[in-house]
Amino acid sequence: MSLGPKDIDAAAAKEFSVEEDPNRLPELNGLQPVGIIHSPYRNHFATPRQPGTAAEVADGWIILRRGMQNCARDLQGFERIWVIFWLCYSRGWKPMVVPPRDTQHRGVFATRSPHRPNPLGMSCVRLLNCQGLKLLIRDHDFLHGTPVLDIKPYIPAYDAHPQAQAGWLDGLQDPGPDHRWC
Repeated sequence: MSLGPKDIDAAAAKEFSVEEDPNRLPELNGLQPVGIIHSPYRNHFATPRQPGTAAEVADGWIILRRGMQNCARDLQGFERIWVIFWLCYSRGWKPMVVPPRDTQHRGVFATRSPHRPNPLGMSCVRLLNCQGLKLLIRDHDFLHGTPVLDIKPYIPAYDAHPQAQAGWLDGLQDPGPDHRWC
């Protein structure tokens, strides 16, 4: 059973009424990092483009804020986690970008460019160990000092879709020039 607009109480509807105008969405205040990345990658040119693509293995740490140790409880045993983070080093955004494996401009929502309207990133990384407020990770693409907004377990039954189509990427024959996001 799905809820319709009449099922939402009046106060909530008044506070969040966007059915007709997506330009009236409220600003999201109150986002607070749950931790920070400690990484050997100190500049964006040395950072892998995607998690798990580095030429050499480089471990990193997610250091959680005080009071977050219970949030990480029961993560041990998950091989991978999703890390949602703030792209704090990104400067501005572009509606169209040229992805590293392509030569055409693509809409930013059809890419993994860091130059986004809201500088949010999401990476699936290997979780090696949990030690209190420290999570040891591998196969990551994080710059040192990146704020972590949230962590979720990777659940293969729900997060893996190997038969899914990948849009314009499916049509690439040649990996294309080796360049950064333009």
